[in-house]
Amino acid sequence: MIAALDRTPLSRSFFDRPVQEVAPELLGRLLVRTTEAGPVELRLTEVEAYAGPTDPGSHAYRGRTARNDVMFGPPGHVYVYFTYGMWHCVNLVCGQDGDPGAVLLRAGEVVRGAELARPRRPAARHDRELAKGPARLATALAIDRALDGADACGPPSAPLRILTGRPVPADQVRTGPRTGVAGEGGIRPWRYWQAEDRTVSPYRAHAPRRRPRT
Repeated sequence: MIAALDRTPLSRSFFDRPVQEVAPELLGRLLVRTTEAGPVELRLTEVEAYAGPTDPGSHAYRGRTARNDVMFGPPGHVYVYFTYGMWHCVNLVCGQDGDPGAVLLRAGEVVRGAELARPRRPAARHDRELAKGPARLATALAIDRALDGADACGPPSAPLRILTGRPVPADQVRTGPRTGVAGEGGIRPWRYWQAEDRTVSPYRAHAPRRRPRT
């Protein structure tokens, strides 16, 4: 499989488009994370699109802040956020500079460097579980806020890069509601995944918070 993956870097123009166009075309692409220990390479199998100020599910829905600043461009950069006080999630910025869109990288198959990813994910029972979910993906690839703003279209020495890989044919792409997103934002069919791929994470609808007992 590794030999069949195209290692040509994706251009910035690939990301300089509406997020709903970019997201499904990211499936099958190769995400390369390089640390001092060496590279881990991941073939993307599941993503979610977030469309900025028109999207109630987006971090940019209420405007620009210090946290979401990277989402406002330029495209092809990395937006990393910290959630629930313990997990990181990684996104790729899309759209024109100033128009905040991003694709959340939800899951993938580790195709190289599994020996580096396994110690980072000791709870994974199989290699297909190493990056099965957005927080697990970031953990397996040692991604944290230090990479917020990194250029995924950068040179070979860049710590995180996105390569052409092997795009998933359109007839193998599935779409449905986003995971764990409340209200109007949750019903938009902007989660995309490769059909029948065992690394894709399970769908979970948003669970309303329980009212405290009085």
